[in-house]
Amino acid sequence: MKFNLLVLLALISTATFSQNTTQTDTTYWRMGGSNSLTFSQVSLTNWAAGGQNSISINGNFSAFANRVKGRGKWENSVDLAYGLIKQGEFDFSKSDDLINLATKYSYKVNKDNGKWFYTALLDFRTQFDEGFETPKEIKKISNFMAPGYLTVGTGIAYDPNENLSFALQPLTGKFTFVLDQELADAGRYGVDPIVYNADSSQVISEGENVLAEFGAYFRAKYKNDVFESKLELFTGYTHSQGNIDVNWQNALVLNVTKALTMNAFTQLIYDKDILIGVDDDGDGEIDEGTEKPRVQFKSVLGVGLTYKFGKQKKQ
Repeated sequence: MKFNLLVLLALISTATFSQNTTQTDTTYWRMGGSNSLTFSQVSLTNWAAGGQNSISINGNFSAFANRVKGRGKWENSVDLAYGLIKQGEFDFSKSDDLINLATKYSYKVNKDNGKWFYTALLDFRTQFDEGFETPKEIKKISNFMAPGYLTVGTGIAYDPNENLSFALQPLTGKFTFVLDQELADAGRYGVDPIVYNADSSQVISEGENVLAEFGAYFRAKYKNDVFESKLELFTGYTHSQGNIDVNWQNALVLNVTKALTMNAFTQLIYDKDILIGVDDDGDGEIDEGTEKPRVQFKSVLGVGLTYKFGKQKKQ
């Protein structure tokens, strides 16, 4: 399954290389994107300083299709990523996994003022494959659509220029899906867990598969030719009132040559419904009783082949 996903991203990349990258025959649509494949290896033999042999490979694909006509603006994007890493004696495990589809429609509040918009957004996120707590792959913590996030909302947006935008949606629904019943029964990602009778001999109700929240959503986005930063905040009006979910992503792509690039990516996440444990005793396993909401941070730095297509303008 893991290698099949990397093959899929490679095929997408190959298909992208062969397609026509010119604009469509109307001036209303602008399309484009990029894809990359990076690989690294560390091999050690009698290395006095210590360390572990390692192999890693990452594939990424991003594309957008935007339509601007009159007072209306429709923006669509897809981001796919998958990565594998092998360290020492452990088998390959995933290091990156993302499916993100988004569509947003905006309409100018005033035709003479192009900076304020009424807006509606739909954003869907999940991952391709199973994820485990440690490289030993003992305890499963995620799977396809476990979790899956669907955010739907409406509000107002302010776009002061083509690189910067802000959106506030006071009417937003956030739906968390946990369709892997094993994870749902465990109450992962905020859903209600399985309920047994007093002596745990009979199941009263299985774990819920969906958590629905209603609240306010804010997004700030900056994008230029080499750098993109996106901050997303959500707070519920009823469920976990007063807590703020945070998703902050930054991506930097520097061209060394036309095809060779240096990539840097960071992501910071905080979600009160995601409980994370720690390995305090260093035995490679997460200790019981240490799970609680924690700040998650990921950084990726690499050099690889990247191909861009279409008109690389603001999405």
